[in-house]
Amino acid sequence: MRLRNTLDYSLVDEQAIHEFWMKQAILEANNAEALGEVPIGAVIVRHGEIIGRGYNLRETTQDSTAHAEMVAIREASNHLQSWRLLDCQMYVTLEPCPMCAGAIIQSRVPLVVYGTTDPKAGCAGTLMNLLEEPRFNHRTEVIRSVLQEECAGLLTSFFRKLRQKPQI
Repeated sequence: MRLRNTLDYSLVDEQAIHEFWMKQAILEANNAEALGEVPIGAVIVRHGEIIGRGYNLRETTQDSTAHAEMVAIREASNHLQSWRLLDCQMYVTLEPCPMCAGAIIQSRVPLVVYGTTDPKAGCAGTLMNLLEEPRFNHRTEVIRSVLQEECAGLLTSFFRKLRQKPQI
């Protein structure tokens, strides 16, 4: 079932809003998995509408910067014809890495909501917190662990299947 791209905020509470948009990010992660990519997805929302979508494309494009967040930022910036993503929220299934956290800050995204932590590269509170670093001229509010089990399950399942494949 495909969720709508817009949401009437007057009908639901804040947690339900975050879960609604995270489900959209999870759909993007499923697109990555269908390509054999690590299942990470992101959406950027502005005024109750998705303006940017992205999923991991590093293997497909052979581009180390093709993370879900970067793809979504590019699409949202094109949509707005601006590098400033003010009044936007990013929903991403995995905690942003240093590169993505830097791009989020530079894009002026005021809120990031993520699903599960990244113990190897997480820069929104796990290894460090670049998004809320007070020395930067812009800070991004972070909401953690929205649909955490579902987001973590995508990654766990993907890597379990990868380990079970016969090695050539």
